[in-house]
Amino acid sequence: GQTVYSIAEETERGASVGNIAKDLGIDAATLSARKFRMITGSSKQYFNINASTGALSVNEPIDREQLCELKSVCLLNYELVLENPLELYRMEFKVLDINDNSPSFPLSEYHINMPEFLSPGARFTLPNAQDLDEGANGVQNYTLSPDEHFYLEMQLHGDGSKYPELVLKKALDREQQATHRLVLTAKDGGDPPKSGDVPVIVTVLDTNDNAPEFEHSLYRASILENSPSGTLVVQVHATDLDEGPNGEVRYSFSNTTSADLQRMFSIHPHTGEVTVNGVLAVQRPLLEMLIEARDNGAFGMSSTAKLLVEITDVNNHGPEITITSLSSPIPEDAAPGTVIALLSILDKDPGENGKVTCQISENLPFQLKPSLQNYYSLVTSELLDRELISEYNITITAMDLGSPPLTTQRTVWVQISDVNDNPPVFSVDAFDVFVEENNPLGAFLYQVSASDPDIGENGRVSYTLRNSTVAGSALTSFLSMNLANGSIYAKRAFDFEQLRNFHFQVEAKDNGSPALSAAIRVNVYISDQNDNAPAILYPTSQNGSVAVEVVPRLADEDYLVTKVVADDEDNAQNAWLSYHLAHASDSTLFQLSPHTGELRTTRSMRSTDFLKHKVVVVVRDHGEPPLSSTVTVGILLADTLPQALPDFDDSGEPPPLLNATNIYLIVSLACVSFIFAAFVFFLAIVRL
Repeated sequence: GQTVYSIAEETERGASVGNIAKDLGIDAATLSARKFRMITGSSKQYFNINASTGALSVNEPIDREQLCELKSVCLLNYELVLENPLELYRMEFKVLDINDNSPSFPLSEYHINMPEFLSPGARFTLPNAQDLDEGANGVQNYTLSPDEHFYLEMQLHGDGSKYPELVLKKALDREQQATHRLVLTAKDGGDPPKSGDVPVIVTVLDTNDNAPEFEHSLYRASILENSPSGTLVVQVHATDLDEGPNGEVRYSFSNTTSADLQRMFSIHPHTGEVTVNGVLAVQRPLLEMLIEARDNGAFGMSSTAKLLVEITDVNNHGPEITITSLSSPIPEDAAPGTVIALLSILDKDPGENGKVTCQISENLPFQLKPSLQNYYSLVTSELLDRELISEYNITITAMDLGSPPLTTQRTVWVQISDVNDNPPVFSVDAFDVFVEENNPLGAFLYQVSASDPDIGENGRVSYTLRNSTVAGSALTSFLSMNLANGSIYAKRAFDFEQLRNFHFQVEAKDNGSPALSAAIRVNVYISDQNDNAPAILYPTSQNGSVAVEVVPRLADEDYLVTKVVADDEDNAQNAWLSYHLAHASDSTLFQLSPHTGELRTTRSMRSTDFLKHKVVVVVRDHGEPPLSSTVTVGILLADTLPQALPDFDDSGEPPPLLNATNIYLIVSLACVSFIFAAFVFFLAIVRL
């Protein structure tokens, strides 16, 4: 079960509360053996149990107000735990209040302000006293010290609690008595009762019947335009004959003063000092403001004064350059005087500080011309050439006439657009092209190139062959050209023996409008190849017969038998001919000059020599590979020319069928025939 004990607060240590063993019916002798202990949620152990007798006593005095504060019932809960067997008992201690606290007020002194114009019956709430005790020991009533102007009445709150009110019994007169000192006393219902006092000071307030007055109705001041924030402009002063708040004056700008001026200036509410509050960004030299002085009365009264501030200009604004119109890029063929840009130049300073001069660099093909007020035109002063300078950074410098002058610069970027004013240009006066004859069809011959300093389509060059004829035929039947890159190709094989050189013109044209062009001469030189064998001009044979030369029988040594004459249509070393004796019926009788082709006797003729001789002469050029031709000469030893020439198929001696010379001739003829057949076959393939 639960046992309830009552104990007055502040009971001294050791005082008896009861006997727990007797009250709970427990044998006191078993408390120690059963390991009794008291458990509580309180931070302090306020009670103690005697283990021998079970007597319950105060371990520490209890302060009810500290423990339970303002609770109407103050309870302490304990639990008694016993073991063997385990048993749990609840104990409740009710702490009873005693009148150990006096009433007290939250403040040591209370002030009440009463205007002197109040009528009797006016009420003012007085403060409540606080008493930590409860019930009858709490605050029961209030009393007020005697005064002819005031009395005390008790009023009820909605919850039934009482509070004191101070009631005005007689009208106040500040001029007779400005302050009334009263004492409010609170009493409790304890025995004996306790009380607490607090002074109540009533201050009679003056009636606000005087407006502040300025010393001057008009104030004048002058400051520099660049005055820093905090600079003192002027100090105004007004007085009020009233006392207290009614005589305290506060300064401010009137509502009729523009918000911009109120941001630029500030006025101290108590001292009346007008100072600069920010940047003086105004264009007017004279500023007008109204200053208001108002007292702190309940119904504040006010008056105004005018403040005129003259702003002295300083040169603190540099010229401002604004590009209102810009034409970029401009064509390079723009005529002098063409307008490129329109500039607006403005200086916010007045007077000389706001006058501006403007210029650009002298080494530019541009100039500035004044236009309307504060406007300039940027125009070309001479012809432009994009190929020399394709863009300009024009720095415009504006300077005012202030002291010191302020300068502003602005850069305008002007691009020059291209016009087709440059024809294509070749790097040389003529091109020389060298090509070997018998070239393959479509062979690359040469690439002409021209440059055009213009850009885009104006600088894109195409190439064409100008109409002309070569050896009676159209040029286009010989050559073709790549229009884009100027490459020239052969459309047929050239033959040095038929055409050794020719020339033509190539035209280079840009893609501008109108298009510009240039032409150049191209000289083509065809170089020789060894493609022609020597031709025997003398001696000649007719119908396949052997040419016959008659030599006197008694011819001396070094007798000129004949001279072999040959020609080669090739050129240079391909046409250099040499003569060789390929076969002779008597090798000891004849000799052949390799350079002149002269066939002479090596000795005097003898009677024993055969009458008929046959000589084979080979004519060879110096080409690579060399080509050759042969001629057979029959030699008849006779003093007179016979009427009929003998047959030289048989030389009159039995020549060997296969000697070294015959083998050489056969091999040479076979090689030459093979080479010629291969060359003809190659030409046929190329033509097909």
